[in-house]
Amino acid sequence: MLIVFLRVLIIYITVLVFLRLMGKRQIGEMQPYEVVITLIIADLATLPMSDTNIPLLNGILPLAILVLIHYFITLLTRKSVKVRRLMSGKPVIIISPKGIEYQSLIDLNMNIDDLLEMLRQNGYYSFDQVLYAIIETNGKISIIPTSANTPVTQQDINLQTPPAKLPSVIVSDGKLLKHQMKIVNLDNKKLNKILDYLNISLKNIIILSLDIDGKIYYQTKGDNYKVIEDINKEVQL
Repeated sequence: MLIVFLRVLIIYITVLVFLRLMGKRQIGEMQPYEVVITLIIADLATLPMSDTNIPLLNGILPLAILVLIHYFITLLTRKSVKVRRLMSGKPVIIISPKGIEYQSLIDLNMNIDDLLEMLRQNGYYSFDQVLYAIIETNGKISIIPTSANTPVTQQDINLQTPPAKLPSVIVSDGKLLKHQMKIVNLDNKKLNKILDYLNISLKNIIILSLDIDGKIYYQTKGDNYKVIEDINKEVQL
């Protein structure tokens, strides 16, 4: 029992030291090659812990080799842009002033719901609040808001603003989300009137959202996004 305890303690300290040598980044901040190496280290570390027949040195040596591999890859990525792009990829713009970059979403294996979730996590609830959204090489999103939505301290400028309203996504990737329609009191008849007014078909819609005040944000495939501040003034619903 004492031998097992000592082996576990030694492996734990070794892995901790190796991970510290790799840097202080959290899992969510790691590049893909760093995540792979970390997962392999975690897997290799369990073997000498659970199997006392494996010499301790044989358990530590592979870990040391992986840390060396990480060091050389990191060195190469600092020296060469091509290697950096090969190992880490490059940032991808998924929202631009034209709207959602639909092909970029497909390339990243993302859908509209994934994008909406990432925007909400960053405090943005409508696409027209965002000028640019960029997926970084570590998978996180960076957002540049429109000038009207740049964060300010309202108390400093004594500005009174109306409460924010959460838009409901009615159509996502050409699919109708009926449960969202109920939130904004929308039925199929009203939706068809809106689609006829906008002169668009359901299957060509990338995103169409509507809030309780009638503000619509929509974008169709191959076209820029458009916003109608109050659809109720345009269409008799």
